[in-house]
Amino acid sequence: MVKGANVGLSALSENVGAVVVGLGWSSATGEGDADVSVLLLDADGKVRSDADFCFYNNPVAGDGSVHLLGKTPTADGSEDRISFDLDAVPPEVDKVVVAASRYGGARFGELDDLRLTLADSTGDGLARFAVHDVEEVSALIFGELYRRAGEWKFRAVGQGYASGLAGLATDYGVDIDDDAETADAETAVAQAADGEAASARTAGPERAGAERTGTGQVDAAPEGSAPEGPGPEGSGPDVEVPGGTSTAPSARVPAQSRDGHAVDRAATGPEPAEPGTAAAPADAPKSARRPRTAKKKVTLPRTAKKSLADNDTWRTARLFPGSALKSDRERETRATSVVLSVMAQVPEFGRRLTAAFGAPAGRMETFTEVTLPHGESPRRPDGVIRVERAGKLWTALVETKTNGNALKPDQVQAYMDIAARRGYEAVITLSNDVALEGSPLVDVRIDRRRKHKVALWHLSWAEVVHQAQMLIRHEGVGDAAHAWLLQELLHYLQHENSGCHGFQNMGAAWVPVRRGIDEETLCQGDARALEVIENWERLVRQVCLRLGGELGQKVLPVQRARRGADPGARRTELADHLCEQGRLNAEIRIEGTPGVLGITADLRTGKLRTSIEVPAEGTGYPLARAKRLVRRLSDAPADLHIETLVDGRGTGPRGTLERLRPEPADILPKDGAQITGFRLSLFKGMGAGRGSAETGFIRSVDDAVDRFHAQVVAHVDAPAV
Repeated sequence: MVKGANVGLSALSENVGAVVVGLGWSSATGEGDADVSVLLLDADGKVRSDADFCFYNNPVAGDGSVHLLGKTPTADGSEDRISFDLDAVPPEVDKVVVAASRYGGARFGELDDLRLTLADSTGDGLARFAVHDVEEVSALIFGELYRRAGEWKFRAVGQGYASGLAGLATDYGVDIDDDAETADAETAVAQAADGEAASARTAGPERAGAERTGTGQVDAAPEGSAPEGPGPEGSGPDVEVPGGTSTAPSARVPAQSRDGHAVDRAATGPEPAEPGTAAAPADAPKSARRPRTAKKKVTLPRTAKKSLADNDTWRTARLFPGSALKSDRERETRATSVVLSVMAQVPEFGRRLTAAFGAPAGRMETFTEVTLPHGESPRRPDGVIRVERAGKLWTALVETKTNGNALKPDQVQAYMDIAARRGYEAVITLSNDVALEGSPLVDVRIDRRRKHKVALWHLSWAEVVHQAQMLIRHEGVGDAAHAWLLQELLHYLQHENSGCHGFQNMGAAWVPVRRGIDEETLCQGDARALEVIENWERLVRQVCLRLGGELGQKVLPVQRARRGADPGARRTELADHLCEQGRLNAEIRIEGTPGVLGITADLRTGKLRTSIEVPAEGTGYPLARAKRLVRRLSDAPADLHIETLVDGRGTGPRGTLERLRPEPADILPKDGAQITGFRLSLFKGMGAGRGSAETGFIRSVDDAVDRFHAQVVAHVDAPAV
């Protein structure tokens, strides 16, 4: 599509009751990001209330009809995806605007290949819009969905705002506070938090001044309101108290946007008082009004309560016991039943797992061991997911595998045929394997003569664990019972007998490839090298899921590839490099860190290298910069390698932290060349086995990344002492 063009969705597909919009961009360095936002507008072109502003701290809007799905890696960067259940959009909403904004003075002109893609509920692409000529704008409307004559249409907009999110928000009825009021709001946040959370504001990643809470909402009190006291003693910064009060998700939008402007909804009249609160007069000044309150979402404490057991041999009773599981069939049956039952009982969890598959936001029921007719031999899929919304049913068949068992093409093909005949929307496969773009796990044939389309989706057990961790540790769920259910699910999936431990095997080609590299007999074009590259990519994606779930932050692999490059061709090129150099390379970006975390597995030397490049601070003399860096790394391992990055020459002096602690000046170039940054690296031995045992390669990669992040990366972004 071109700028200004519009099209009716019903003319593109029959499956447009739910659509997925993707916003993508790339850059030559792999850096650069933007925040996606969605505004639901009424017939006057204004938001009805704060709940109609959907952003990173309020990912669900419109009664669940709009859902931000987060970032998904692509061949040339990443893509933010948004799920729209158009049948469930409130009738008062006339238009839905899809936008993004940059922060910290960045502009969209610094990014390449700005694009919007539109897909139907089966995953088929419907439209693509490439955005051009956006050099000096920091906020951008990509497109909009709007109603016309009873149907939904899409318009390619491509309109930018040099004034950033502030200018965009003002156009749609969002009031902008001045900087002084923003500072007051931030002060109130700091006073309301306990000491540990306040220090995390400065040491951890920030959203341009807006503090993230366990609820996923911005907890900023307006000027003059009384700050809340800290939580109960010993609960830690992540504990939310059921029945407590906080700013309601629908009552406040970000206290400060990422481009530095404070944002709040315009007051349109007196608001009704909530139970237990005093209503402010309609003519009272804004600073005197108290925020509306709502029950806080619940997260679980990071530190467990002291056990009442007599000794360590006593085992805690579990809702989902895993110790009695012996056969693969038992593992598959129980894992399917456990996950599907929790999905149905915890709406936030079920929605997180199905929104990306085109499922609507509605009442969910799940079933196991359902018998369905298929010729002379009926089939029994492992599970069925059914969602009802406005009298319509969305149905998906589920096929599950545990341990190292692979999906069987004939089984999946049979379920695709059954789903097509019965009018079901999707088949979902669930296994320890990780799907790669352009490389399907199962090849199925699609009968193009059938009018009804069935989507085939894959979900890894690692992603199920990731979503459970995000909810119970960082974002919160509706009540304490739901949090406990998710905790029991997480304990079960991580049990040694569950068989749901994620990607655990580098494949049959791992040992021959390592031997061929060691003996220098591995030739370019060897299919075994390509298999190792694919499994390496699966491992890196799983590392990102695991680390992101533990940190509560976006962690994504960085793929430096030419725009529009074919994923298969890119992996073939990487396989040739592996044969030539004997190294596996990967980069991951962790939200809130100053650079990209690099991982290199050198198969010739058997060493793993984890590294990060830290830009040099713009103020102070070179020696002062070096001393600041060494002070920040006071708790880092003594064998940490530090290299100076010099403008125009690459690397300069280098040394270990142990040697540089007494003499930081040794890291400075002797000729006075300009320092652009420092590269920090740790080395460790690499596991030889292809699995995830103590001596396995997968375990060694996990340990190396965890150690480097905890002992190095977590400190380099902290302010100088």
